Amino acid sequence: MKVLLQRAKRASVTINGEVTGAIDKGYVLLVGITHEDTVEDVKYVAKKIAGLRIWEDEEGKMNQDLSQVGGAVLSVSQFTLYGDVSKGRRPSFIQAARPEQAEPLWEQFNQELRALDIHVETGRFGAMMDVSLINDGPVTLMVESK
Repeated sequence: MKVLLQRAKRASVTINGEVTGAIDKGYVLLVGITHEDTVEDVKYVAKKIAGLRIWEDEEGKMNQDLSQVGGAVLSVSQFTLYGDVSKGRRPSFIQAARPEQAEPLWEQFNQELRALDIHVETGRFGAMMDVSLINDGPVTLMVESK
């Protein structure tokens, strides 16, 4: 499992002109799932993200987590994180999980975050989405289960 985390001042997902998810301060999570991922991977990554101390405290040091700053999550499924461009010019997505496996794990990931008292907004699995965000920092990290 790979999650590209971007710290954001605000962000939203729009599908066919309709906003399906929006947050103010928080994380935009682009979530990629591979065929080897399990519920344990999902739990590990959710807990890791919830506990990351990447928000500044009163001294300007990255020392606070998402809940300490009252942030939320915008979670977007993103199979292209498993795109392989090592050969040729067209990406191969063979490492990305099939939708029937990936969608339930993405939903479980969002539920795990909610169980950790994080407000989660989402895009829509498999949809063509327009993601808009204003980076905070910018701070961008890759969080992986393996």
